[in-house]
Amino acid sequence: MSPSNNNASIDTPPRAPSPVHNFGTLAVHTGSPHDPTTGAVIESISLATTFAQTGVGKPVGAYEYTRSSNPNRDNFEKAVAALEHAKFALAFSSGSATTATILQSLAQGSHVVSVSDVYGGTHRYFTKVAKAHGVQVTFSPSIEMDVAELIRPDETKLIWIESPSNPTLSLVDIRAVATIAHQHGIMVVVDNTFLGPYIQNPLDHGADIVIHSVTKYINGHSDVLMGAAAFNSEDIRDRLTFLQNAIGAVPSAFDCWLAHRGLKTLHLRTREASHNAHLIATSLASSPHTLLVNYPGLPSHPHYAIALKQHRAGLGGGMLSFRIKGGPEAAETFCQSCNLFTLAESLGGVESLCEVPSSMTHAGIPREQREAAGVFDDLVRMSCGIEDGEDLKKDVLQALERAVVWPKVNGKLALNEHT
Repeated sequence: MSPSNNNASIDTPPRAPSPVHNFGTLAVHTGSPHDPTTGAVIESISLATTFAQTGVGKPVGAYEYTRSSNPNRDNFEKAVAALEHAKFALAFSSGSATTATILQSLAQGSHVVSVSDVYGGTHRYFTKVAKAHGVQVTFSPSIEMDVAELIRPDETKLIWIESPSNPTLSLVDIRAVATIAHQHGIMVVVDNTFLGPYIQNPLDHGADIVIHSVTKYINGHSDVLMGAAAFNSEDIRDRLTFLQNAIGAVPSAFDCWLAHRGLKTLHLRTREASHNAHLIATSLASSPHTLLVNYPGLPSHPHYAIALKQHRAGLGGGMLSFRIKGGPEAAETFCQSCNLFTLAESLGGVESLCEVPSSMTHAGIPREQREAAGVFDDLVRMSCGIEDGEDLKKDVLQALERAVVWPKVNGKLALNEHT
């Protein structure tokens, strides 16, 4: 899977043929054949773990054992590939399993360059597991400017990007990084979890592999744990398919069926979540109770020009984060004071969620590394769902009052009582 000679440039694999239909039509119909026997318009769930054979080594159809392939998984993978403008896609048991499988494809002694503010689980895998297997990872807070200098000839095999990043919502110019990487024979992986394929298609911008935690936006209902990778290279397909089967980190047929059902409304959910996030980010940016708002859909975002170039219609997505005045106590009080935003990890579901990354999703990253990436103790991350936007806005504003203003009022009252 990795080029043997980093001095030899590689070409971006040819794109899949341009789709005949638009996103919503592809989401509803791709990988969704009518049952030829019953005429059912929704596929059945194939829970069988093994499939009959007419003779030794002669299966009745395309399937032998469900770890290797399954009708529901195949249909879901076709849908993901179509939405990411890819020729191929593979589903895994989780987003972390997707990351692990890609890193497992690298030889011992390989080197990876990654953005600094990655998902906490990715950071954990890079620094604890991959390192133990002889794969070294260098983190960069400004990968577009640093990537050429960080590449180690004959060692660097992979560039890892999250755009937007988790949880500071930084953007990376994928084409700029991919151009440099490919000149050195290095592949580029983009984690597209925070936006989803409706807003961004990294393969169109030069990436070699795009990955998702399907658990988030693609499934969208907080009831499935799954990951996926999409790509155009047959070599990558062969290598990752082998590892998918050999490692066995595959999703169940039922989870594939559920995720495929969720995927059919991805465009509708993404548009509504983006609308809500933009509304809330605008309110937070104008509030005297915040220090900083991270949302790529705002013109004030430092990478807004990249959003206009890489995102559909310049949409910012449904995720945002902000620093609240009052420190970590105010951040915790804010989350506990929300009525519609549930204090919980994860993101991308129909319901709105909030959390404090430094104490939750990114708690495993050393403090100095967190803060260098902009993850301070007063940072709140919000996943905007598809509720009514005005209701969410009111909830956020009242929680800000409780977290920032009320402690000051109570403090003054206590001081007056003592005097």
